[in-house]
Amino acid sequence: MTPLAVLIIVFIMPPRLRSGVAAPARSARAAALLAMTVLATVLLATACSAGPAPAATADSADVIVAVGAENQYANVISQIGGKYVRVSAVESNPNTDPHTFEASPSVAKAIGSAQLIVQNGVGYDAFMNKIEDATPNPARKVITVQNLLGLPDSTPNPHLWYKPATMPAVAKALASDLSALRPAHAAYFSARQRAFDRSLQPWYRALAQFRTTFPGTPVATTEPVGDYMLQAAGTDNLTPFSFQADIMNGVDPAPQDVALQDGFFSGHKVKVFVYNQQVTDSLTESFLGAARRYGIPVVGVYETMPAHYDYQSWMLAEVQALRRAVTGKISTEKL
Repeated sequence: MTPLAVLIIVFIMPPRLRSGVAAPARSARAAALLAMTVLATVLLATACSAGPAPAATADSADVIVAVGAENQYANVISQIGGKYVRVSAVESNPNTDPHTFEASPSVAKAIGSAQLIVQNGVGYDAFMNKIEDATPNPARKVITVQNLLGLPDSTPNPHLWYKPATMPAVAKALASDLSALRPAHAAYFSARQRAFDRSLQPWYRALAQFRTTFPGTPVATTEPVGDYMLQAAGTDNLTPFSFQADIMNGVDPAPQDVALQDGFFSGHKVKVFVYNQQVTDSLTESFLGAARRYGIPVVGVYETMPAHYDYQSWMLAEVQALRRAVTGKISTEKL
C-alpha cells in the first residue's frame, strides 16, 4: 500500500535547544522563529505487528485516507484500519518540539483530503484545528483524544499517550468511525480493535509488576512527558510539577527549584532520572550530566514514537527500561 506523504512548511518557535541544533539565548527564544521544511514520516498500514496480519491489498475504492497528528496515533490508526486505511503522520521528527509546532496553510490541501483524523488535543496540536477549519468537510471523522477521555482544556499534562487508558479509547473510537465510513468492513475493524486491546496486556502487566515490586520508587524528571506512565507504575516523582511545567513551556525555572533538582542527584534521593530525549537545552543537559556524575540511571522518554517500534512495544520498552534502572542501575537513555 502506497502511503500518503504530507509535505508541510512549518514555523517552529524553539524555546529550548534541540540536540545538535544551535539556538539563540533562552531570553530571546520566545521571539525567535526559524522556518524549515519538514517532510512528515509516513507510516504503512501493514507495518504494525500488534494486529492480525492483513489480507491482500484492499480495493482502492475501499481505502480510507487517514492522518495522525502524531505518529503514535497514526500507528494505532494503521493497526485498527489494516488494509482499509492509508495513513500518514504529521509529527514524527524527533528533533522538533511538538509543543511549538505550527503548520502553514500549505498543508491544508493534504489534510483536506483526509477522511479520518486522530489528534491529541489539550492544546498540544492546535495547528490541526486551524487546518481542519480551513478545509471544511462535514463527512470527515475527527477523533480528539482529549474529548474521548473527557479532559478539560486546562489539563496540565498533554502527553496523553502515556496514560494506560488512552489508546484503548482511541482504538474503540477508530473502530466505530471506520465502520461508519465503511460499514461492510465493520467486523474486520472490530476484530482488529479486540486484537489491539489484547496486545496491550504485556504493558499493563509490566506496570502492575513494577508497582507491586517497587512501590513508591523515587524518581526525578525534566518534563511531564512520561508522568502518566510513572503514576501508573506507582513511582514517587519528586520533581515538582511547577518545575516540570516551566521546562515544558520554555520558562526559566526559579533558582531554588534548580537547586532542589540538583540535590536529588547529589544527595542520591532518587533512583531514576526520567529524561525527555526529544527536547533539550543547557539546563536539562546539566541535569543529565549530574545524574551521570552521581550514578543515577537515566531513562529516556519521547514525545513522538521512536523508530522501529509500534505503540505497544514502545510503551513496554519504557517500563522495562525503568525496571532495569531500579534493579541493575542500568541507563537506557535512548530506545
